[in-house]
Amino acid sequence: DSGAVVVVRHFAISFRGYTMRKTLNCLWLAISMALASAPAVLAQSVTPDVGEVASLRRQANNATEKKALVAALLAVTDAEAKRFWPIYESYQRKLEATNRRWARAVQDVVATDKPISDAYARNLVKELAEIEDAETRARKALYTSAVKALPGRKAVRYVQIESKLQTGYLYEVASALPLVK
Repeated sequence: DSGAVVVVRHFAISFRGYTMRKTLNCLWLAISMALASAPAVLAQSVTPDVGEVASLRRQANNATEKKALVAALLAVTDAEAKRFWPIYESYQRKLEATNRRWARAVQDVVATDKPISDAYARNLVKELAEIEDAETRARKALYTSAVKALPGRKAVRYVQIESKLQTGYLYEVASALPLVK
């Protein structure tokens, strides 16, 4: 238990016999103490493991390696595999299509070192937004299907793996892509 939880439990136990005003003061003190300690607790629990994302990306250089990595990390049973792998393959096709579409959209920007026109930039932004919408729809369909095909923990684990791999990919692309002039 964190210190804040212990304090709240202590105050909850000692409320008996107190007036409403004293009770509210104690409650306010407990909430204030919990809020004061929250940033430290949150900072510890959400520190990203960049090494893990990079390691997963290194292990999944191509479609075959990615599928092997997912298989090793999920350890699906034969029955689960029959339901899961078609969902996986469908999502990978959609993801590959959106990645290709995105690459085509920014290809001219990367290939030239010249400033682009405002009209071209507006069209580029519109296309990138449509691509993100398509990827979001595919991801939502994946989440819904994964939960139906796998036990809950395996479904969440797969979603985490996919998210980490895609985040690593997007970071690599963003790092290499120059800002538009």
